[in-house]
Amino acid sequence: MISVLFAILTALGNGAASVLQRRAALAVPDTKAMHLSLIGHLLRQKVWLAGIGLVIVAAVCQAVALATGPISVVQPIFVIELPATLLLAGFVTRVRVPRGVWWGVVAVTAGLTLGMASAAPDGGSTSVQGAAWVPALILTGIVEAALITGAMSTRGNPRAALLGLAAACGYSLTAALMKDAMGRLGDGGVTVLMTSWQLYATAAAGVGALFLLQNALQAGTLVAVQPMLTLGDALISILYGVTLFGEELRTGWWLLPELVAIALIGLGCIELARSPLASGNAVPPPRSSRVT
Repeated sequence: MISVLFAILTALGNGAASVLQRRAALAVPDTKAMHLSLIGHLLRQKVWLAGIGLVIVAAVCQAVALATGPISVVQPIFVIELPATLLLAGFVTRVRVPRGVWWGVVAVTAGLTLGMASAAPDGGSTSVQGAAWVPALILTGIVEAALITGAMSTRGNPRAALLGLAAACGYSLTAALMKDAMGRLGDGGVTVLMTSWQLYATAAAGVGALFLLQNALQAGTLVAVQPMLTLGDALISILYGVTLFGEELRTGWWLLPELVAIALIGLGCIELARSPLASGNAVPPPRSSRVT
């Protein structure tokens, strides 16, 4: 229950951060794409700094969640980040939540429930054994390079989608490294944690994923980025959980409802990302229209 609770808190923080960062990225010129000057430009925007603050809070919650539960349980819960954030944004700004958002919330929630019930992730170790990280890091690097190369050869939403998936790979790797580092904290204490390469690799992977996400949000719409980011993070994290930590999922005929769950989550994310609440264009009704 602790891991689920902190996973939900992480999702809320990350979801709010994504919307804030998207609003900040809209003000960045196209000439800043894939340059370090992009970060310098964003640092001058308060809305982006607020998003980074939420990212830091979410990272602490994620560390607690991963330290107390399997990565195959924790990471998929993050699919609720966008629907929860949009509903909260509508409440805070007193904007009526469109019907499409409610349908998206239902689809994502149903997909997550169906997927978790069907896959029933269980077991696994708290840390990675032996040299299993070597092939995992090599393969991840190859996939990341292919996605970034493909993104640089196109523009608009296709670039945003590819960079969003690359960011998802980075965030999944960050989660796996973080879980391994937290496992070593439990095994050997703070000294072992501070001397483990996984801790510093977590920071490096997180910064790289953040950089890719900013470029994805700057390149295209949230509709293109969010489904790739949300589903990619969940599915790739599950892959890390199974291959690196030995976590177990149901297979066989259970794959059918699992695929249905993925489709529901994907469709729900697309519907939610189309909402004015996600783009930051929604406005509250005039005062005269409210009942007193």
